[in-house]
Amino acid sequence: MELQYGAQTLERRDDPTIRAFRHDRFGQFIHWGLYALPAGAWNGTTYDFAAEFLPKSARIDDADWQAIAADFTVEHFDAKAWARTAKAMGARYVTVTAKHHDGFCLWPSAFSDTTVAATPHGRDLLGEIVEAYEEEGLAVHLYYSVLDWHHPDWRYRIDSPDDEIAFARFLEFAQNQLRELATRYPTVRGFWFDGTWDESVKANGWWTLEVERMLKQLIPGVMVNSRLRADEHGARHHDSNGDMMGDFFSGYERRLPDAWDRSVAAHDWEACMTIPQGSWGYHEGAAAAASRKKPSELIEQLAHIVSLDGNLLLNFGPMGDGALPGFEVETAAAIGDWMEVNGAAIHGCGMARDWDYPGWGHYTHNAETGVTYAIVTRIPVTGVIKPVLPVGTRLRSVTALATSAPVEARLLDERTISVDVPRESSVPLVYAIEVERDETQRQTVEVNPDVAEAPAAAKTASVKL
Repeated sequence: MELQYGAQTLERRDDPTIRAFRHDRFGQFIHWGLYALPAGAWNGTTYDFAAEFLPKSARIDDADWQAIAADFTVEHFDAKAWARTAKAMGARYVTVTAKHHDGFCLWPSAFSDTTVAATPHGRDLLGEIVEAYEEEGLAVHLYYSVLDWHHPDWRYRIDSPDDEIAFARFLEFAQNQLRELATRYPTVRGFWFDGTWDESVKANGWWTLEVERMLKQLIPGVMVNSRLRADEHGARHHDSNGDMMGDFFSGYERRLPDAWDRSVAAHDWEACMTIPQGSWGYHEGAAAAASRKKPSELIEQLAHIVSLDGNLLLNFGPMGDGALPGFEVETAAAIGDWMEVNGAAIHGCGMARDWDYPGWGHYTHNAETGVTYAIVTRIPVTGVIKPVLPVGTRLRSVTALATSAPVEARLLDERTISVDVPRESSVPLVYAIEVERDETQRQTVEVNPDVAEAPAAAKTASVKL
């Protein structure tokens, strides 16, 4: 069907900005605001739901909520330390909450009365974060929630002419803030929208397109995620014809596509993930603590995502005083240790299109170097993995990234190799596999090495890079 506000192009972006985003593959998400102060509790009661939703969970009056800005002293905030932590973890960009659903702004917006200007320190915290991360070489994306519980003109739906008038004022306010952000921080690489699921926003698809166009005019090349957009029929992410709106799909939140579902790679995409399962903002509750993911789980998710041409945006929720929680620092350090050794399998990599999903982990591939990486996340009980090489290729080398040493590979047939892996390993192992074209290889019937006997002439080769 003909759409005015749906996808404006069916072609995938291919420019230096989006190519850098693809190359990065790993980003840090930061949720920080007033909600970090009560950390999931209000008047002695802990609410297990997400800390950033506490104003709704605890039914807090807006005036009472805004009053806690007086306690937002951020005495331990050090943007440079945050940026160093992210870089050491292996992240290549950061997405930070400029404004979340409660309306509080990390920059001194001229269009709101609930900003850092109302805090004791009065500092432009967002500006400090942008500067610190860019100094470390990380790109910066700004998260902006259209939903705003504080603004008097916000509406969940349009039920009357008065609602329509009020919401028109609200859309003007939001557009003014976004213009302000793009003008104040012109070096940012992207805008990450949220809080666009309500009927009021979906009924104004024209505005979502206008905002996207405005931002790209103010910052040429800037990226906008799919959550911003809606068409004239209220379809989000993908328009009523099924075509994606925005520059990358951002619908995967605390969930991932199946590891064998390669259809997701039709578009650039990013999945955002928390460390505690149920909260983006800092939460001190026991339930949040009990649900924290292990570094190995997060590394496996990173490998899963990159194997499908996606990016992982891993969330951190700093405390109310500005310090990163100890468990987040430890998690970042553990991931960073793994990335220091195995980052070649992540940065600059994507789907290994000629390699089938193996079950014991994931393959990633660097198109520039031609190297395929076998990331072992579930060691078989046999202690052996059996990669199947692409048709028309033969093995050149297998190398363990952990030791940079060649690994012995047993050739089971023309396409299947057998590699022993240490059963005692507690973190994902990575093997770099190089193949070369084999013009002499005849078309053969695939043999399942798990059920077929190895050929009598099978040979063992120690192969080197």
